[in-house]
Amino acid sequence: MGTKRHKPEDVVAKLRQADVLIAQGQSVADVIRALGVTEVTYYRWRKEFGGLKADQVRRMKDLEIENQRLRKAIADLTLDKLILQQAARGNFRAPRAGVHVSSTSFRR
Repeated sequence: MGTKRHKPEDVVAKLRQADVLIAQGQSVADVIRALGVTEVTYYRWRKEFGGLKADQVRRMKDLEIENQRLRKAIADLTLDKLILQQAARGNFRAPRAGVHVSSTSFRR
C-alpha cells in the first residue's frame, strides 16, 4: 500500500466505521481490509484516537502544535540566557574592532 496522510477527522470517521462493522460481526482483518489500511496503522489509530470525537482530535492536534512551538521558544530563550550569563561573567569574547588580519601575516 502507498503512504497516505489521513486527516485526524478522517481517522475518527474510519474508526467509527470499523466499530460498526465489527459490531455487525465482521472480523477485524476484514474490517481493516475494508478501511484500506494496514493492521499496524489500525491499531496505532486505535491507541491514539480511541474514544475521541472529531472536535477533540482537532483540539488535541492544535495543542500538540502549540506545545511544540512553546518548547522551541523555551530552547531559544535558554540559549539566549546562557549567552547573556557568559557575557556577564566576562567569558564572552566579541571580535575586536579594527583588527585586520592580512594574508602576509601568516608565513610558513
